[in-house]
Amino acid sequence: MKKRLCGAAAVFGVLVTAGAPPAQASSPATRPHQPARHALPLGPADLTETRTTTTLQPGVTLTRIVRGGDETAAPAPHWTVEVSIPGGATSPDPDAPPTTLKDRASAEELTAELKSKGFQARAEQVRTERTADYAGGTLGWRVRVGTFDSQSAATAERTRLRAAGHTGSAVHTGWDGDADARGPWHVDVLTIDPRKFRGRLDASYGPDLERREPTSQLSGTAGATAAVNAGFFVLDPKAGAPGDPAGVGVYDGRLLSEPVAGRPALVTHDNGRRTEVTRLTWRGRVDAGATSLPLNGINRVPGLIRNCGGSAGDTPTSRPLHDVTCTNPDELVTFTPEYGAATPSGEGLEAVLDAHDRVVELRSPRGGALPAGGSSVQATGRRVADLTAAAHLGDRLRVSTTLLDERGHRIRPTAKTDILNAGPELVRGGRLHVTPATDGMVHPDDPSWYYGWVHKRNPRTLAGVDAAGRTVLVTADGRSTASLGLSIGESADVAQSLGLRDAVNLDGGGSTTMVTGGTVINAPSDAAGERPVGDALLILPRRQNH
Repeated sequence: MKKRLCGAAAVFGVLVTAGAPPAQASSPATRPHQPARHALPLGPADLTETRTTTTLQPGVTLTRIVRGGDETAAPAPHWTVEVSIPGGATSPDPDAPPTTLKDRASAEELTAELKSKGFQARAEQVRTERTADYAGGTLGWRVRVGTFDSQSAATAERTRLRAAGHTGSAVHTGWDGDADARGPWHVDVLTIDPRKFRGRLDASYGPDLERREPTSQLSGTAGATAAVNAGFFVLDPKAGAPGDPAGVGVYDGRLLSEPVAGRPALVTHDNGRRTEVTRLTWRGRVDAGATSLPLNGINRVPGLIRNCGGSAGDTPTSRPLHDVTCTNPDELVTFTPEYGAATPSGEGLEAVLDAHDRVVELRSPRGGALPAGGSSVQATGRRVADLTAAAHLGDRLRVSTTLLDERGHRIRPTAKTDILNAGPELVRGGRLHVTPATDGMVHPDDPSWYYGWVHKRNPRTLAGVDAAGRTVLVTADGRSTASLGLSIGESADVAQSLGLRDAVNLDGGGSTTMVTGGTVINAPSDAAGERPVGDALLILPRRQNH
């Protein structure tokens, strides 16, 4: 049974005002672990910022940052109703479905219609910042109605709009991403110093890949000192198996989920003593005698490629496309016991292998339990004929997979390597390097998606490594008036200000969770509370010898 580290934690607080550097504590035991020479670059420079740091175990600190919230010096953000814009008579595509952003003519047409019905409507241009791989500029135009002091008043106006035949949502203007917002922001920072840390840094997906568990449950089961949610995962059963990583997953050195081609990942070696951000691709094969067949996937429902970035022939693309499920009817996917109690069922063929890679069963339709220590290969569509020709009862099938870095060099994970899918990249070599286009966060035909996911403020989970080799894990609460959240651009700014040399965005939104001492310490944004996730990154105490 794993035990928690005992003993009192050291705590100190720091007050930062108007961008001044935080005061240094006199005791070496209470010196900040991250080089926080400046306040967080959020809102105007005159905002008050407080920092409280706690030592959770040797080499691990938690810094809790609260910035802003003083709205007396400027007009307070307000509530409004954002109206979905249909394709009107002036639209380039009148048949397009209603969206948050449209062209200017469509937005102004809707604004005029709403005004004629007695609503206080306005059309607003939305511009977004340039990034390392995206030109930015005008995303489109939005239509908003009214200015309200409370969410309830905005919701009442939304109800009135619906009665008039329009759809929309109540939104807080503090979430827009405007630079003059005065907060508040709540940011929590875990820092792991490899010079002092003697515990373990471990990624966990729970009992199996295909089920979701709350971060607090994954943390509690392992006896972790602290934990954060980790990579993107399948949420909708129509997109695959809920809980399955939507991108690369390496746990204790084993590749259990293939990369979204070329996207960044967080790589931890030797319990956080060497952490890096690396872009990954992969290749996989099934060999049977002189026959060699290319693999399409590992431990996922055949035909469904969440976040895309798969193989040639995938629809609509083989490039990364975030929050989209690409499809391919002709696939070869391998399964290991970590997937779950049974492999996915459906039309096709499945070659079931024992612990010695011998074919012990050919199943059609596919799906079922695996033998102890065994595995399987499933084929769908035109790949069924390939597997039929290669797999015979008693024959040996050898499944091999290889991870490749961005230079095409082979990566050889050890038993102390964990790799978690992520994106976009935020900081590289200490410089801002935000890559939404490369990583599939730019949807060419849907600027409203970029507006909501990248441009606007949301809860975020970030990770990276600083110049001293310290692993840093960050959560920022959002989607509330108590904490505005971060845009992706602000996420990069925060990561850089915390001294990160390389940083990446992990899963955020309702998934963003930080746990310490078995308790969720942030404020997850889902109405139902803490969201079950696909995997988590756990900070564990040093093993005790008995």
